[in-house]
Formats: sequence, structure tokens, C-alpha cells
Amino acid sequence: MARRLRQLAGLRKRVGLLTPLGFAVFGGSLLLVLYIGRLVDSWLSFPLLLPGMTGNIIGGVLVALGGIVCGVCVLYFMKAKGTPVPINPPKSLIIDGPYAWSRNPMVTGVFAGLFGVGFLLHSVGIVALTTPTYVLLHVLELKLLEEPDLQKRYGASFLEYKRQVPMFVPRPWRHVTRNSV
Repeated sequence: MARRLRQLAGLRKRVGLLTPLGFAVFGGSLLLVLYIGRLVDSWLSFPLLLPGMTGNIIGGVLVALGGIVCGVCVLYFMKAKGTPVPINPPKSLIIDGPYAWSRNPMVTGVFAGLFGVGFLLHSVGIVALTTPTYVLLHVLELKLLEEPDLQKRYGASFLEYKRQVPMFVPRPWRHVTRNSV
């Protein structure tokens, strides 16, 4: 029994250390996308993308929507006593709120935010090159790593959820409920 308690304490400590590291790596990857996009603009002498109010409005709307979606998703993770970082997942599958409409609303919000920052910076490199590349790499990560892990962790309930709920783009006419999974 004492050995098991020491193992649990060690696991909690490791999770406590790795969760902020996971957030830092994720945040760093977003900054890298923006930095490389700006470098590409400079290297290739791209013109400004939608200079003036049009780019600012599009960018502002995308950043605001992305931020709101991400914030709401974080609240659902907190309610489920977990984090979006895979090392510290919630105990149960989250299928409420925005997760009733999309399997990855937080990631969708991040994508929208990246595109929005690209428009705010009037950056062709961010909007047309680095953000789409980031999206593609993230989708591959979700399909090859995260979804198999979720299937292993949550079993048949994840498979049913996956069958009913689209990966990113919500179908407004249909969403999952706790009773249907």
C-alpha cells in the first residue's frame, strides 16, 4: 500500500511538472509558426495581405472567435478535472458544450486565431504558408497519436463519439448528447 501511494505521489509530481511544459511547447510552436511566417514574408518580399481595415477586421474577428472558443474549452476541461495537455487528461470523455459539435473545437479555435493574427499582421506567409502547414501537421498528430490514445483510454464511447461528431467543422443541424454516446 505504501509503495502504491509513493507511485501515485510520483505520478502527480511528474504530471505537475509536465503539464506546464506541455503548454510551453504548444505555445512555442504557435510563436514559431508566426515567426517563420514573418521571415517568409521578408525573404520572399511578399506584399502586405489586405492592408488597412479589411485585414484588421477579418483578423480581429478570427482572433476573438478563436479566443472565445479556446476559453470555453478550457472551462470544460477544468470542469472535467483535466487539461488539454495529453499528460493530464480528464477522467471522462468531454462531449458537452463545444465538444458536442466538434471533436476538436479548441484546436479549431487555435487555427482561427493563427489565421487571425496573420490577417492582423497582413502576412501572406502566415496566412498562406505557415498556418496551413501547422494545420496539416496538427491534423496528422491528431489522427496518428491523439485519436488512437483516446480510443485506448475511452474505448467504445470514443468510437461512438467519433462516429457522430465531425473532427473540426460542426454540423449545426446535428450534435451529440450525453445520452447518445
